[in-house]
Amino acid sequence: MTRRIDLNCDLGEGCANDAAIMPWITSANIACGAHAGDAQSMRATLRLCRQWGVCAGAHPGYPDREHFGRRELDSSPAQIAATLHAQLQQLLDLAREEGVHVAHVKPHGALYNQCARDPALAATVAATIHAFDPGLILVGLAGSELPRAGLRAGLRVAHEAFADRRYLSTGELASRSVAGAVIERVDDAVDQARSVALGTGVDSLDGVHLPLEADTLCVHGDGAHAADFARSLREALNAAGVEVRSLV
Repeated sequence: MTRRIDLNCDLGEGCANDAAIMPWITSANIACGAHAGDAQSMRATLRLCRQWGVCAGAHPGYPDREHFGRRELDSSPAQIAATLHAQLQQLLDLAREEGVHVAHVKPHGALYNQCARDPALAATVAATIHAFDPGLILVGLAGSELPRAGLRAGLRVAHEAFADRRYLSTGELASRSVAGAVIERVDDAVDQARSVALGTGVDSLDGVHLPLEADTLCVHGDGAHAADFARSLREALNAAGVEVRSLV
């Protein structure tokens, strides 16, 4: 049986690598103006998606540009719903003008990590997305509360794994503040990505083997060598006989 996986990247966040990364990925998560990005960057990223046949998705986060959306905020369910709706609406309006279909939503940063462990917050996010458009795919950390909430809300979900981040034995991502949480060597990240794509799991930072199953792999686009990493990852997956294709 052929193994298949999507290769996604968070883009439109003000980094200089977007155009160079696009040829190697199958899905793009586009910053929606809260943690990063603006109408100009959203439009530019949508056009790159159209040019390269890359599936476009929304990447909404907390409205906290100072901390790049990586600080947990104490927001009410109504506030969460309002900011998500506004961010999705802005991207969808621009996408409609550009003739690009938006297929999925992946929360960003602190919101993503909180949703992975907080059932109530995950339910709020899932319900908001379903109310906005029940045809959207919800992307969340593999095996976490977010995809579970998405299924309960009636959404199609995609379980996400990371090529360049280490895991804890709980299945959570190790905090960036922990030594070794970010995989710096390309060869090590490629090895982890290949293991995920082939269904053999990953070794956690605290020494436990996790039987991780995922529909999509994230490669971060903010490193100095992000484009080279994306190319290496795509080539390694192809060489391993993995079919790399988008979620739709």
